[in-house]
Amino acid sequence: MYKATAGKTLPTSIIGSLPRPAWYTENLGRRSFIEAMVNSAWREQYTDAVSCYLRDQETAGLDIVTDGDAHYDVEVGGHSWISYPVGRMGGYETEYRPAPAVAIQQKRGHILHDGGESRLNPTIVGPITRGALQYTAMWKTAQRLTGRPVKFGTITPEFIALSARDTHYKSRRERIMAVSNALNAELNELADAGCAAIQLEEPLVHLPGPRGSGEDDIGPEFMISVFNNTVKGLRAKTEVWCHSCWGNPSQQRLTPKPTSYKDSIQHYDAMDADVVTFETAHAGGMDLEVYGKGISKEKKVAIGVIDHHTLQVERPEEVADLIRRALKHIPAERLVITSDCGMGREGMARRHAYYKMVAMVQGTNLVRKELGLPEAECLAADGRYSLTT
Repeated sequence: MYKATAGKTLPTSIIGSLPRPAWYTENLGRRSFIEAMVNSAWREQYTDAVSCYLRDQETAGLDIVTDGDAHYDVEVGGHSWISYPVGRMGGYETEYRPAPAVAIQQKRGHILHDGGESRLNPTIVGPITRGALQYTAMWKTAQRLTGRPVKFGTITPEFIALSARDTHYKSRRERIMAVSNALNAELNELADAGCAAIQLEEPLVHLPGPRGSGEDDIGPEFMISVFNNTVKGLRAKTEVWCHSCWGNPSQQRLTPKPTSYKDSIQHYDAMDADVVTFETAHAGGMDLEVYGKGISKEKKVAIGVIDHHTLQVERPEEVADLIRRALKHIPAERLVITSDCGMGREGMARRHAYYKMVAMVQGTNLVRKELGLPEAECLAADGRYSLTT
């Protein structure tokens, strides 16, 4: 169901995370979100950080906003993306051990090695449950601070399930589906609360990983069934986004050069989603025709127009050019403008992220003007408020 993007042509948003303010020094640790909100210091810092994130997105002119993933702790490589759900869901022991490898490994001497050796996760010892994810409470905290729709994102079940050791389930497939069922219940509660857009991040169909065979096969077909099970019932209530990129630990690229979605586009089209997002700016828009031909007309396509890996702020003209190229393959009513990925995975300053969002809106406004569409208000670029005039 189109809710967040309904009635909007070329709507703008970001994938999710934003860099932490320097003064945001409190961490959740192993507390639940609601438990932490009892602590006045953490509650104040967290709420203030969310307010800053929302206001930055509003003054940049974004149509759909996020809470900046403010609940993630400061962890090497942005590992909190995984460790938050793993540390909150039921079925895990309380002792933390080095996590098994999931993504591409790097030898010592590379920044990504730090992320690999810094991962500590608990072992699965019983049936997986929702536990204390408390996504609805987080979304409510953000949504009551803005009149714009707040999109809420979460990691996919396979990343959660494959990031921990398991002494309970008989197979990886059984384990992954257990996480999927628990997440489905959590996300349906979130949709019932009124969240206008829910984003599932990184179905494991385009990235290299342990596939297995026979009863242990977790290839693309199985991963499609996992995604569709996780979002079961959601599209009747809210807008579902399926996010895809090529990795972002410590704002690093996991591949030596841009990689094409050509071999996985059919898998993304099979996802039960309203909007499918693709990392596009980093690749120079090489797959725009692939998106246009490969994603069904009943779905919208979100293209990244700003690169989350680099501190170089894109020029509005560059953003506009990429959008114009996309419009040759994707109609304006089906095109969504976003970032390649999150910008808060350890490595980017707040000011860089802010002006990247501003450039996104300015570039989109250039195309909106050419198409005779209403332009978004971008207070950050309004010359009336320059300090030197």
